[in-house]
Amino acid sequence: MGFVFRSRAKEEKAATASTASPTDSTQSRHPQAPKGRPTPKRSQAQGQRRSVANTPTTRKEAAKRQREDRRTAMERQRKALASGDERYLPARDKGPVRKFARDFIDSRFNIAEWFLPMAVVILVLSMVRVASLQNVALLLWLVVILLIVLDSIVSATRLKKALRERFGDDNKRGAVAYALMRSLQMRRLRLPKPQVKRGERP
Repeated sequence: MGFVFRSRAKEEKAATASTASPTDSTQSRHPQAPKGRPTPKRSQAQGQRRSVANTPTTRKEAAKRQREDRRTAMERQRKALASGDERYLPARDKGPVRKFARDFIDSRFNIAEWFLPMAVVILVLSMVRVASLQNVALLLWLVVILLIVLDSIVSATRLKKALRERFGDDNKRGAVAYALMRSLQMRRLRLPKPQVKRGERP
């Protein structure tokens, strides 16, 4: 009679328990059995945890992080311009061709680098209400322009030859114009800072 009045639900539960898969989640895994994925190295795990921890959660935090990264990059670039560190220089200053062009100009005495001081002197002379001084200022202006043009032509010709000998068929586009623009700046104001002395072979 006990069999007759046995609960049907209990029978179903017993059948389910007897047919349970041996790979059920409650079964403990053998220590030597494969996990199905490689175990990450400690450095990788720490890096993943750091990246998750450093991920900004709000738009405000993301903007703040971008500002900090930009400030860090600018500071690194400023130091690179002072020290000549190739890794963090701006794109226009990177590469062996541009470095050679800078060194070539920095090793020479360039008339063009005195353009601004001479322009100030000529401007002052031209403002004096004396006809003879104004004529001198005009003559000086013409002489300065002529000397700068001639010196730039000589520098460009020599630099092209040196680049051709040093780098052959490598891409040298824009290097001469880059060097001439640098020659217009006073030596102490040039960035990146000069790495060679006057007269030193680049």
